[in-house]
Parts: sequence; C-alpha cells; structure tokens
Amino acid sequence: MSSFAVMLIVPFLFAVSLAGLTYVLMRSTFSGAEQYTGSYSEQMARQFEEVFMFVPPQQIARMGWAAAVISFIAIFLLIGGFSSKTGFLAGTLVGLLVAVPALYTPKFLLRFLKNRRLLKFNLQLVDTLVNMSNALKAGFSITQAFESIVKEGEMPIAQEFDMFLQQTRLGVNFSDALTNMEQRVGSDDLSLVVNAIETARKTGGNLTEIFEKIASTIRERMRIETRIQTLTAQGRLQGIIVSLMPVVIGVALSIVDPGLMMPFLHSMSGMLIIVGVVILIVCGGLVIRKIVDIDV
Repeated sequence: MSSFAVMLIVPFLFAVSLAGLTYVLMRSTFSGAEQYTGSYSEQMARQFEEVFMFVPPQQIARMGWAAAVISFIAIFLLIGGFSSKTGFLAGTLVGLLVAVPALYTPKFLLRFLKNRRLLKFNLQLVDTLVNMSNALKAGFSITQAFESIVKEGEMPIAQEFDMFLQQTRLGVNFSDALTNMEQRVGSDDLSLVVNAIETARKTGGNLTEIFEKIASTIRERMRIETRIQTLTAQGRLQGIIVSLMPVVIGVALSIVDPGLMMPFLHSMSGMLIIVGVVILIVCGGLVIRKIVDIDV
C-alpha cells in the first residue's frame, strides 16, 4: 500500500471514529435529558405531593433546566470566556461540572421544604398531644380526638391527620393508616405516638397519661436541642464564614482588578487550584457539620 493511500486512510478512520464517538455522546445526552424530563420529573412531582404541593412534572423539569443553564452561563462568564482557547475550555468544563448538580435543584428544594415542614410538625405535635389528651378525658374516642385536631386547621399537622382519617374512612385498617402516616411524615416524635397508640389499643393502657408523658418528653428534648444549637451556633457561623471567604475574595478581586485574576482563572494551574479549594471547603464543611450535629 502506497504512502499516499495511508495518508488518506488514517484521517478517514480518525474522522469516522470521532463521528462515532460524537454520535454516542449525543445519543447518551439526549437519552439522559429525556429520562430527566420524563421519569425523574414525575417522581419528583409525586414526592412534592407528599408535602401537599402539587407541581406539574413539566414545571419541575423547566426549573431544573433553568437552574442548570443559569449556573453554566454564570460560571462560564466568571471563569472562562471567548478571549482565549484555554479560558473557553476551562469555563466550559467547570460550567458543566456546576450545571449537572444544578439539574437536581428541585430535589434540594424538596429536601428543604420537607425539613421545614417536619420541624413545624414536631413543634405542633406537643400542643396536639395535650389537646388530644383533654379530648379523651372529655369522653371522646381516639378517632374523634383526631377529628378535633383536624377541625382546628393548624397546618401541617391537620393535613396529615386529615389524610389519616380519610384512609380509615376508605376502609384502610386503623393500624395501617397510622403506619402510613408515620412513614409519610418521617418524624421520630410521631413514631413514639404511633407506638403508644398501638400498645394502648392492644393492652388497654391509659392514653391520656401516655400522651401527656410523651408531650413532656418531646418538650424537654426540644429544650435540650435548642440549647445545643445555641452552644454550637458560633462554630457553625465560623465554618460558614471561613468557607465563603475564598469565594468572596475571588469575586471581589475579579471585579476590582480583573487584569490580575483573569490570567489566573484562564490557566490550567488556576483551575486545578480552584478545584482543590472547593474540595477542601466541602471536606471542612462536612467535618464541622459532623462535629456540631449532636443527637439528643
């Protein structure tokens, strides 16, 4: 085979290989995007319904894509740009690394809403147990005690108790409905209440006294948790400040003296240093979180 033929075949094979790789990557990307828009969005929509927020799956998908695009553009303009090839590649790479987690913004939002809802539920549970105990003393049944809490309409505990009552009216076993509510809420305090109700129904215990003791236990535990949060507030604040200092200084220098920061941001060594700083900040944040996270 002549050298001229070899010179033609090698670029041709390289072009075919590059085209095949590009096709596979594009197909995988479109497949992942379709799965994100379809099954992931529907799954997140069902999870939002658990906190009584009815968001269409299409809206969740738009929220994720918008967060990813905004994150990519912001990082690309901050770190990269079109001024140099290195800056363009670095901005594109870091932008993609930030945009991919941004796609899961609905999941992070859902976790925040669940935690806030759970905290509010636990705070309401203490007064609810006292009210249910008084209702039982007045001669109400356990179901009527639940109904009295629903009539007060204090969210979110009234929503959860109303869902529990609706399941019992539709033929779900009382114990199964309690278990469903316990799994749906995910509260350790509610687990104590559910176990106490089940034990009292089987052994004939006095629910009024049990509710009052559980309310007292929960109230004391909340007092201790509040005390711990107060004592660890300084450590958590120091961790936040130390973590944000490199970011604030970097942004400030980029605004005040871009001629100093742009060469650093557009260089490969600068990118490696930034990645190392981000990894160290994340590791430090996890360590501080582990230290101040004290179970009561």
